[in-house]
Amino acid sequence: MRLFTTTIALETRKALEIIDITNAVRDTLAASGLIDGTLTIISRHSTAFVNINEKEEQLLEDMETFLKRFVPRDGNYQHNINPLDGRDNAHAHLLGLLMNASESIPFAGSKLLLGTWQSIFFIELDGPRPSREVLIQVMGI
Repeated sequence: MRLFTTTIALETRKALEIIDITNAVRDTLAASGLIDGTLTIISRHSTAFVNINEKEEQLLEDMETFLKRFVPRDGNYQHNINPLDGRDNAHAHLLGLLMNASESIPFAGSKLLLGTWQSIFFIELDGPRPSREVLIQVMGI
């Protein structure tokens, strides 16, 4: 069993942004040189998350609309009264209760075993941010 660990750096440009990182994850798997095993990806942030879902433009718009309506940015949140970093981002933390910080994906023959319509997304909830990252750890043979 071997282990390969790296990070993907991201810059986000919108307050709420869904970024397809599937190709970057595939490139990481290829760079690992591993054939069979499991890849784990984790957001290193408390207001940005990873998700596996379908990449279809209208669905992505629906996802953004849903998140904005479900927990509005301008809600009356205690966290925003005196935020540690000066950001009114309670909504982002609250949405995070419903999301995954990490995903584990099996791979075989050096290919991610995602479904036909599945893509891997980085979901920014508190942007824009000049520096975000996901850590990827690949374990296998």
